[in-house]
Amino acid sequence: MAATAPWHPKEEGFAAICGLLEQQISHSASSADKSQIWQQLQHYSQFPDFNNYLAFILTRAEGKSVEVRQAAGLLLKNNLKNAYTSMAPAYQQYIKLELLPCLGVADRHIRSTVGTIISVVVQLGGILGWPELLQALVSCLDSNDLNHMEGAMDTLSKICEDIPQVLDSDVPGLPERPINVFLPRLLKFFQSPHASLRKLSLGSVNQYIMLLPAALHASMDQYLQGLFILANDPSSEVRKLVSAAFVQLIEVRSAFLEPHLRNVIEYMLQVNNDTEEEVALEACEFWSAYCEAQLPSENLREFLPRLIPILLSNMVYSDDDESLADAEEDGSVPDRDQDIKPRFHSSRLHGSENGEDDDDNIVGIWNLRKCSAAALDILSNVFGDEILPTLMPFVQAKLATSDDETWKGREAAVLALGAIAEGCISGLYPHLNEIVAFLIPLLDDKFPLIRSISCWTLSRFSKFIVQSAGHQKGYEQFDKVLVGLLRRILDNNKRVQEAACSAFATLEEEAAEELAPRLEMILQHLMCAFGKYQRRNLRIVYDAIGTLADAVGGELNQPTYLEILMPPLIAKWQQLSNSDKDLFPLLECFTSISQALDAGFSQFAEPVFQRCISIIQSQQLAKVNPVPSGVLYDKEFIVCSLDLLSGLAEGLGSGIESLVSQSNLRDLLLQCCTDEASDVRQSGFALLGDLARVCPVHLQPRLPEFLDIAAKQLNTPKLQETVSVANNACWAIGELAVKVRQEISPIVMTVISCLVQILQHAEELNKSLIENSAITLGRIAWVCPELVAPHMEHFMQRWCIALSMIRDDIEKEDAFRGLCALVRTNPSGALNSLIYLCNAIASWHEIKSEGLHNEVHQVLHGYKQMLVNGGAWDQCMSALEPPVREKLSKIYQV
Repeated sequence: MAATAPWHPKEEGFAAICGLLEQQISHSASSADKSQIWQQLQHYSQFPDFNNYLAFILTRAEGKSVEVRQAAGLLLKNNLKNAYTSMAPAYQQYIKLELLPCLGVADRHIRSTVGTIISVVVQLGGILGWPELLQALVSCLDSNDLNHMEGAMDTLSKICEDIPQVLDSDVPGLPERPINVFLPRLLKFFQSPHASLRKLSLGSVNQYIMLLPAALHASMDQYLQGLFILANDPSSEVRKLVSAAFVQLIEVRSAFLEPHLRNVIEYMLQVNNDTEEEVALEACEFWSAYCEAQLPSENLREFLPRLIPILLSNMVYSDDDESLADAEEDGSVPDRDQDIKPRFHSSRLHGSENGEDDDDNIVGIWNLRKCSAAALDILSNVFGDEILPTLMPFVQAKLATSDDETWKGREAAVLALGAIAEGCISGLYPHLNEIVAFLIPLLDDKFPLIRSISCWTLSRFSKFIVQSAGHQKGYEQFDKVLVGLLRRILDNNKRVQEAACSAFATLEEEAAEELAPRLEMILQHLMCAFGKYQRRNLRIVYDAIGTLADAVGGELNQPTYLEILMPPLIAKWQQLSNSDKDLFPLLECFTSISQALDAGFSQFAEPVFQRCISIIQSQQLAKVNPVPSGVLYDKEFIVCSLDLLSGLAEGLGSGIESLVSQSNLRDLLLQCCTDEASDVRQSGFALLGDLARVCPVHLQPRLPEFLDIAAKQLNTPKLQETVSVANNACWAIGELAVKVRQEISPIVMTVISCLVQILQHAEELNKSLIENSAITLGRIAWVCPELVAPHMEHFMQRWCIALSMIRDDIEKEDAFRGLCALVRTNPSGALNSLIYLCNAIASWHEIKSEGLHNEVHQVLHGYKQMLVNGGAWDQCMSALEPPVREKLSKIYQV
């Protein structure tokens, strides 16, 4: 076969593309020009050899500026990400052959761009697809020419960072894994006289701590020796990487550090004080990592008197901290779009609450100050009151100052008190009244950052503040904190507004009904803030209003309060368009209010319901075809609207029926339950369950489809990944079962087999799914006992274990009605699980339903009669734990 002629660029193509790239990077080009240039480049990219031109410009166009050549390289990198695998092999080969000789070119920027592209090609084509690459890298590393060594090392470091596993894999045709060839060379570079090579080689090896290839395991002593040699490197970037290595090792490979632990801790103490903040920050991560790895605390104990003062001094604002500039932000200045961080709505979940509490999140960029406070927090949780004798003299000395020059020290002392609020609570307890009394006046300090940190620290003591409200003096202090935080909510400083609102939300959660006497004042302040705040902080007001509604519940349902609360919210609701993302927090806020007001929300319900329907509709249209709808698809609009409809169903109960009957919600909901996005399905099934409770008749026409799609969520090979969807689908099936009863029979066996599978893997799945599976299994058994009873011996033990973990409530009652129905239908099916059955019954604190109590009584006495001859019953009773035996004997006389 004739060889194809090698590719060469045409002069006019080369000139045209270079011209466009020059225009693209020109500072004088307007955005309209740039858009036109971009379109022309896109037009060129349709030619199959366009990427060859880019490679040629990057690697060979020496008459062009470095900036133009780099621009060609970056465009090439992005094009290859999308097109490499579909390119003609000859063009792939051309680009690869052009890149390799540039590993060692004189210009560092060109080398770096080439390295980035090589890493992308390896990601897409693998090592096997480019056998010449490894040899080229080895030759450059061994060359003793700095440009070649740096170029190869830079490329290798990018491969190690992006796709480390590629080098630790067997490659057909190679005698050993690539990492075995590279690791000795990387470790040798630790001793290079060139800081760039020390940095790149150390960074590359660090990428393998987690993977721990056999080669690194075998060279671990050499690696650790290298780290100790580099520990005091003149380059701060190298020192930072040494600290990062020790942090990673302590997190995932602590056994290797154990023989050297004292030296490592000494080193980390030293580097935690490094003059370069980035180095100190990396070292500071070590203390939290050590504690979280649950290593023996005594190894750290003797170092605490030296560590705590370092952490405290690093908690003081540095002069160039961005927060110092932010602290001057005037509340009347509108926010820019870039000031508003993206927010994420978490879909509704039925069952055990396992959400993380994030009230401790001090907003902003992670830095040495925040890392030091986080380390102090975790140390206080590990060592408790032991740290107070070292810490408190520092804190007291800082708080005793009052001049303007020392305000940063005072602020850090208040931060320290907040950081230890949880871990040292017992040691602080006798002094908490004084501490809170000291903090209250700081809410009015002249320095905004002292006002904001005092809000946060007071919120950390909110449990104590609320508990003390039971007596006169304590109530006065609670009231002062409450009024003080409300005052700060109306501060003119954005940073203080934010801290005060978040602190107040935390206090609300603790105080709950204690807030009732002050509700009018609270609402007036929150609605005043609502009128005053700019967009970013408005979200936190919504959160505070929603938390208030959750905390006080039905207390909110009074005309005086609703007249303050609702008109501004409704005005905002009408002002925002269906595609405005500022609608999300408002939808969440309405969800909490509708649940708190119950039927009291009915006067506001219709427009809110209709709006949710129209949002879901317009989003589903936009998903299919964005142009005619004029809306960009964003699933979060659907999720928030579904959750608000769930809130309405929960609040209004059967009062929502007239709204549902006049809408196409049923069909929209079926679409949501089949959506490919798991969070849309999750909220869809939550609403399905809520509607099943209050107006099942409106689901009836499409009931088989709802049941079928809900059952499918329980039978997925990747259940771990969509566990929240399965959880809500499982709950919804149970809610439908108790309402439609026998109509559920077509899917009973499918669902039961899935639920049994879930219960058999209880250790791997989350608590909420196990509870809901046990309840739904019971509800199905209650309505279709004749279908379920023949199979009960396959699942009784696991089911009873799960039932005994569930707290007393109406759902547990339903599940036990199912249990009793199965035993009546097939008594022998539970004989082998009798001990488990007795434990499940004994898990009740008290069965409030007299009917169910009697059924359980009959079940136990039925088995007693069945087994009393031959001593099997006594045998069963003696196998139970004494408290269980006593409880059953006392309550059921068995």
